[in-house]
Amino acid sequence: MAASEIAASPGTFLVRRREEWRQIGIVAVYWGLLGAMFFVPAARNVLVFAGACYFSFLNSVVIHNHMHQGVFHSKRLNLVWRAILSFGALYPASANIPAHNLVHHHFDDDGDLDWAAPDHVRFRWNLLNLLHFPNVAGPRTFAGVQRWAASSRHPSFVNQYRLETAFAFGLTGLLFVIDFWTALFFVVIPQLYGARCILRINLIQHDGAQVHSEWNHSRNFVGRGFNWIMCNNGYHTIHHNRAGMHWSELAPAHQREVVPRMDPRLDERSMVWYLLRTYLLRPLRPAIEGHGPIPSGDDRSLAPRAQRRAEADDTALAESTLAVS
Repeated sequence: MAASEIAASPGTFLVRRREEWRQIGIVAVYWGLLGAMFFVPAARNVLVFAGACYFSFLNSVVIHNHMHQGVFHSKRLNLVWRAILSFGALYPASANIPAHNLVHHHFDDDGDLDWAAPDHVRFRWNLLNLLHFPNVAGPRTFAGVQRWAASSRHPSFVNQYRLETAFAFGLTGLLFVIDFWTALFFVVIPQLYGARCILRINLIQHDGAQVHSEWNHSRNFVGRGFNWIMCNNGYHTIHHNRAGMHWSELAPAHQREVVPRMDPRLDERSMVWYLLRTYLLRPLRPAIEGHGPIPSGDDRSLAPRAQRRAEADDTALAESTLAVS
């Protein structure tokens, strides 16, 4: 991973890059929606509830980005931010380090099965695969995280994981004590919605793709508005190939490196249209895409896959030791 891929923008106050204020704004809106529903009875309506569920999903997107590269200059502030994000998803944000950074980014190249691989669900009716996937991937993921934590030689990760768990469940428990039913319906349900939806993204972005291909392993959603609010998480191929690249740089890198080499069927303009036609308009699971020949291109600018993954592992483990740095 090149140093330019992880370097912070110079002259930024508090955050490493000015684009991070968008992520901070997303989480602030989410907490505002939860707070409004909990404390203001008039805010307990369908529109605010739906907004809270949607921003809960975006909170999980921010977790993903933050666990690749911390938002703030201050390492301690990054830890506080992890706790805040953990409450929003009702799971410790640091779980992403083993589950996503170290396992999912390898697919099964290292001989171990990806805990969130699409083939964990095998219904012929494809909508059932989408609905049921978190029920399979969630337990597998957290069982794997627990095993990894138990054998980890990074005590700072374990301490941090416990701190985030205590904050997320402790604050949620306090809300239960104050007003059980309000907390259940207007805090916990949105929390769980976002956590389950981020698991479904693994299915949506990889099901039907060729995970062992250098360029055809992921599906991309390239709509401009979609990627603005999603902080460029639609550009998934380049994210896997350059895990150390900041999310704000993914769009031009996708056009420059991925588009000339990937199967064009794996670029989707609209996630909504893709979901409609894949899970509602046709009942059966689609055939594998991205199996055709890769267009010619000079790939010498890209380091070997194993090297890039080793570098991504080093970055992930460095992020996991922020507590004691």
